[in-house]
Amino acid sequence: MVHLTVSGHPGSGTTTLVQKICNHLNWTSLNGGQVFRTLANERGVKLEDFSALCETEPEVDKSLDDRLLESMIAIDGPEIVESRLSGWWAYKNNIDCIRLWLSVTLEERARRVVNREGGSISDVITRIQDRMDSDQLRYEKLYKISLDDMEPYNLVIETDSLAANEVAELVLSELNRRGL
Repeated sequence: MVHLTVSGHPGSGTTTLVQKICNHLNWTSLNGGQVFRTLANERGVKLEDFSALCETEPEVDKSLDDRLLESMIAIDGPEIVESRLSGWWAYKNNIDCIRLWLSVTLEERARRVVNREGGSISDVITRIQDRMDSDQLRYEKLYKISLDDMEPYNLVIETDSLAANEVAELVLSELNRRGL
């Protein structure tokens, strides 16, 4: 069963954090964003275009979210589930785990994406904002969820001024404190 959900906006460092935790603890994970990207690739569309497509095909989001929830409650499922809504699903289904949100300013997320993928800060900010707007529209329409609502999260880490290793150390410390 899941011990940790990791959520955050695009470019917040969720994937890097999950890799570090999995490597350190020899845990497994399920990355909802990777599943989403795989579905976009299978349809031959860019991620941003796929998000827009999902606005008219809600069954895509629902099937992904059902898969995430099934993985979270499975006895032999991954210890970590990473997705924008995994904390919400754990919260709504009373799953006892750490529900983490990585909080990062839009500018810092854009800088991280540019460092990783190239491009200009202004173009990346536009892409991130468009994706966030599309995602929020879908989540509000499908589930009445606002990504600005931190109620489901029992751990929020502001990471603008933290290195990836520092964030991992904070999370590992919390896992250790809880005996995980």
